[in-house]
Amino acid sequence: MKAEIHPDYHTIKVVMTDGTEYLTRSTYGKEGDTLNLDIDSKSHPAWTGGTQQLLDRGGRVSRFQKKFSGFLKKD
Repeated sequence: MKAEIHPDYHTIKVVMTDGTEYLTRSTYGKEGDTLNLDIDSKSHPAWTGGTQQLLDRGGRVSRFQKKFSGFLKKD
């Protein structure tokens, strides 16, 4: 590795949206800094399911559901 071209890699504290904390190593900030998250896996709809709705444009969703309706059912 070339000297003095890589960022400083140090320990920081990460605070999740629910208040839980953990230590990790990162290039963020300086040694001992705190990173407060606005969005994490406990609050983001992509991980929690949220209120996401499928938009059926041109009947694509309904055609897919009709085509694969009994695909994994055990009868």
